[in-house]
Amino acid sequence: MSSQNIYILGIESSCDDTAASVIHNGKILSNVIASQKIHEEYGGVVPELASRAHQQNIVPVVNQALERAGITKAQLHAVAFTRGPGLMGSLLVGTSFAKSLAYGLNIPLIDVNHMQAHILAHFIDEEGFDKPEFPFLAMTISGGHTQIVKVNSYFNMDVIGETIDDAVGEAYDKSGKVLGLGYPAGPEIDKRAQQGNPKAFQFTKPKVDGLNFSFSGLKTAILYFVKRETDKNPNFVKENLNDICASIQYTIIGILIDKLKLATRETGIKQIAIGGGVSANSGIRQALKDGEQKFGWKTYVPKFEFTTDNAAMIAIVGYLKYLENDFAAHDITASARLKI
Repeated sequence: MSSQNIYILGIESSCDDTAASVIHNGKILSNVIASQKIHEEYGGVVPELASRAHQQNIVPVVNQALERAGITKAQLHAVAFTRGPGLMGSLLVGTSFAKSLAYGLNIPLIDVNHMQAHILAHFIDEEGFDKPEFPFLAMTISGGHTQIVKVNSYFNMDVIGETIDDAVGEAYDKSGKVLGLGYPAGPEIDKRAQQGNPKAFQFTKPKVDGLNFSFSGLKTAILYFVKRETDKNPNFVKENLNDICASIQYTIIGILIDKLKLATRETGIKQIAIGGGVSANSGIRQALKDGEQKFGWKTYVPKFEFTTDNAAMIAIVGYLKYLENDFAAHDITASARLKI
């Protein structure tokens, strides 16, 4: 079927990035993201401001995606959009726009699960990037999610482990806030960790049964640790920032890799794909590479631009669903807590 010229528009608006992408068969022609800087002042995403910004951004972003792809909207075969999970106000903007556009062009509407999209981003045709073979394990790590999924086929997935409280990205951001770093703190902690000693300070890893995660205890431990040390020495953070960042990162990566080791033992699957914004982290990428040497894993890390929230991953799912004639009814609604 791919001999046909199939163009799908993907729209992503689950959190604070308004994104649109055009895919031609399996290849991305454009991937446009409008990020909202306003949340930096607040140290986190403000839902009301996010949905307002989506309303302002969505038309120009979609226009730009079509222009960069070199096609007109009349050439589109379907419109794919993020149905959930995410912030309700943000999801509503993308959902309403996608419905109206598909209706106006009289083409199919395709709903996409944001979490499945992070995983299926690995199937975008991209030179130099291998695609995992089924079954494989996918670890999705981001500001809002941390889960391990057994992927049996494109649309047959089982969540085998997830966080029981905070997501891994939140642990980075909250730790960053305690250390006086900006938002989002992940990239800054990663950068400083590379110049610090990961064994300088020890944080206890939370004990959670099975393949589930917990990060709230670690977050609290870091908060108390910093408070205790700054009471003794007001310049403690400033004098030890790189070492603190390296120690936090070392602990977080240890938690993730321990669970992956357990998952590979339990399932017998050694193919591991990661996705989500935190998978851009250099320490995690290195730990996975080490896993290939130590445990015989085959690991897959998507292209950097397909790791954070983006519309290319929505477009590839749209394309895969289009091939199966899996379309949405026009009365479909957004779902903030959509499960895989």
